[in-house]
Amino acid sequence: MGIIEGAKKKAAEFFSNSQTARNLVLNQVVKYLEKDPEKNAVKIFELLKKGVDDPESRDRVDKVVKYYNEMPAVREYINKVLTNTNSNCLKKFFTNFFGNATWYGIPRREQMMLDHDAKIPFIMLISPAMRCNLKCTGCYAMNYDPNDDMPKEEVFRIVKEAKEMGIYIFTILGGEPFFTDYLIELFRENQDAYFITFTNGTLFTEEVASEISKLGNCMPIFSLEGFEAETDHRRGTGVFQSVMDGMDMLRSRGVPFGVSAATGNHNVDTVGSEEFVDMVMDKGALMIWYFAFMPIGDNQKGTIDMMLTPEQRIQIGRRAREIRSTKSIYTLDFFNDAPFVGGCIAGKFYCHINAKGDLEPCIFCHFATENVLNRPLIDCFKNNELFKSIRKRQPYNDNLLKPCMMVDNPQMIRDIVAESGAYSTDETSAMQINDPEFMEKIDKHAAAFTPFAEAAFEKDFKGTGNYRLSNFEKDNAKNVGKENTEESTEKKEQGHACGHCGGCGGHGHS
Repeated sequence: MGIIEGAKKKAAEFFSNSQTARNLVLNQVVKYLEKDPEKNAVKIFELLKKGVDDPESRDRVDKVVKYYNEMPAVREYINKVLTNTNSNCLKKFFTNFFGNATWYGIPRREQMMLDHDAKIPFIMLISPAMRCNLKCTGCYAMNYDPNDDMPKEEVFRIVKEAKEMGIYIFTILGGEPFFTDYLIELFRENQDAYFITFTNGTLFTEEVASEISKLGNCMPIFSLEGFEAETDHRRGTGVFQSVMDGMDMLRSRGVPFGVSAATGNHNVDTVGSEEFVDMVMDKGALMIWYFAFMPIGDNQKGTIDMMLTPEQRIQIGRRAREIRSTKSIYTLDFFNDAPFVGGCIAGKFYCHINAKGDLEPCIFCHFATENVLNRPLIDCFKNNELFKSIRKRQPYNDNLLKPCMMVDNPQMIRDIVAESGAYSTDETSAMQINDPEFMEKIDKHAAAFTPFAEAAFEKDFKGTGNYRLSNFEKDNAKNVGKENTEESTEKKEQGHACGHCGGCGGHGHS
């Protein structure tokens, strides 16, 4: 039997034999969640160990238990999630995220890779429409025609086919997602999936909050720039209060939610401050997601000056790791947490479909070679030269604190587009590859960040990262062997304790 045939047989056997056992585990966990989840937390962890088959995943569960027992902030956070979230939302999160997306989804996605030679992502981002009631400075949504709504039937088909491929986690964006009048229907018709919505919060009503609570499979993420002054300055008068009201509606119903903070040089100190973190914790938020401002919206050349300085970018990463190790809230930093997941995950663990149906590798990378409308979704991954060109270059360098092909390694995006023949999906993204003035500015920005990234990577991460996830398709020393030495394993233990999870292993891949 050949290697490929053997792998297919092993995957099929694993899928068949494991699913029954995992269903039993899921059913028992749901029972614990319905009774006294906080009291049964340790029992839930023990059941989770029974639901995983490999030593590495068991080790991750053991680390969570260790942090739960030894770190007060972690224990407080987990207990807060278990006690403040209503039982319906808890059950949906566990069954859809852990059960469907991870336990069922991983072997399914691996089988799709064997059958179709296609890398299927863990999470899919979809922008059904680009319509929005706000005009935030630097937002890329304004680059799209507001009339380019994706047909409803196509959105439902894409989600259905994605689930068949093993994808059960969807992030809904825009524009403003709640402008899409069938959004609640999408959640209702896909109760086996979990939806994360990034929203400006202005369209939340008591009725919407009640529907989300009833369905249980949606976690809203509210966009904030800081306090009222910072948020309303960029987003418009009254937006901050709308977000506060929306949070109150969800908290009173036990619906989990989080905060997204676009960090630029004007607000980085605010969104990382004790006062801001305590405020969103008091409102009931379970997570803060920090996104470094990217010059991809209107006036790209002008908004480069809004980007974080090198010092600020390193600072917010350290602050995010400090918060999640000391406070009962989970923080993610899209750039500075890259060493935990092997650098850039675009076109590998996640992707984005815009309102025109273009399949983009990243929410910030507006290029594509495939359009998903009116064609089988799997074909768009099998034939995706852009994604293949990206993955074969990942990581773009050994320093995983410089993960981005657009702002850290800008020559990469130029080479990738040229090689794959990708087209620009909006009016301004082409500037990244053919506008000399913009290219010169972004090159200088990348060069200025490099010495700071090198120093921080060595100091904060011991000069190593999760290289096994950097590019699992290539069997070479940089991407596979670097972590397998005794020295690098020790460095990982010293440098990668990220707080609540102890190293995530790559957005559900492991």
